[in-house]
Amino acid sequence: MTASSNQLEHIKRAAAVKVMIFDVDGVLTDGSLTYGPDGEATKTFNVLDGLGIQLLQKSGVATAIISARQSPIVVRRAADLGIMHVHQGIHDKRVAFARLLDATGFTAAQCGYIGDDVIDLPLLLQVGFAVTVPTGHPEVQYRAHYVTKAGGGRGAVREVCDMLMRAQGTYDAALAPYFA
Repeated sequence: MTASSNQLEHIKRAAAVKVMIFDVDGVLTDGSLTYGPDGEATKTFNVLDGLGIQLLQKSGVATAIISARQSPIVVRRAADLGIMHVHQGIHDKRVAFARLLDATGFTAAQCGYIGDDVIDLPLLLQVGFAVTVPTGHPEVQYRAHYVTKAGGGRGAVREVCDMLMRAQGTYDAALAPYFA
């Protein structure tokens, strides 16, 4: 079986990613917001996604979070995973993206971004590798280079991390310690 031209294109794009950027709600989570009795919002993260992010970082790809919502839970999760670049509470994600590019020195073409709603379109249209989830808004799915098979908060991030490492030839080395 040969890969389709579409598969080859997203593999080529994934191979060029130096920074992978994640939206939170609908990507790192399933998009649900649960409010506790005191009004605090809680989020549920997937451990497979978390290990995927850590393996991706060890393989040499930087990671970042850009989210329009502000949440101390996201700061905690990012700290747990070693994500150094966290931009929250900025509705115009282009502002956070410009700050990230300044901080890292990478170009938009060297970035990947996974988002799920129209607020993510400005970044998805700029990055070299635009990704969304199966429940992403139709306008986002139409413009993405790749739509994950797994859902947000259900392994979509791990799928992308594994894809990047495979495309960059670092997947086997990332998993080697677990086969020793």
